[in-house]
Amino acid sequence: MAVTVTVPTLLARHAGGQRSHLVAGGTLGEVLGLLTRDYPELGRRLAEATAPDNAFVTIYVNDEDARFLGGLDATLKDGDDVSVISAIAGG
Repeated sequence: MAVTVTVPTLLARHAGGQRSHLVAGGTLGEVLGLLTRDYPELGRRLAEATAPDNAFVTIYVNDEDARFLGGLDATLKDGDDVSVISAIAGG
C-alpha cells in the first residue's frame, strides 16, 4: 500500500530536494517513520516543528487534520495523500 507524502518547499531540501514522496505504510506514524528513516534531517526538522511548544507544522490526511484522525495512529489506505503544511504567520 502506498501513499503520497508532500512536504513544503522549506523542508524539501531535507528530503532529497523533492516535495513529493511515495511511501508504503499502514499508519501515519509508519509512513512518516519510513520517510524520516530515509531522510534523517527531515525527521529532526519535523520533530522540532511538531513539538507541542512549537506546532509550526500540521499534518493532513486527504485534507483532514491528522490530529482528529488518531494522530500517528491514523490508518492510511492505498492512494491516500499526506500533506505536511507549514504554519503561516503575519501581521
